[in-house]
Amino acid sequence: MSAASPAPRREARGPLTLLRGVGRYLNAVLGGDRYARYLEFHARHHAGAEPLSEREYWRAYHAHQEAHPEGRCC
Repeated sequence: MSAASPAPRREARGPLTLLRGVGRYLNAVLGGDRYARYLEFHARHHAGAEPLSEREYWRAYHAHQEAHPEGRCC
């Protein structure tokens, strides 16, 4: 009988990789990836139409938030 081989070990991640992952997580939690997600959505659903610039997107986003404050505490 042969002994069972040990499970493969995961490679240790370097501190820079860990910091990048934390940065991506915080960016997503704080909404910094909203414009990138908008561009992906726009490309899928409105092919051929020009998307809003990042500046226009954020203006429209904040205008909508101000006009529809329900769901926010402040």
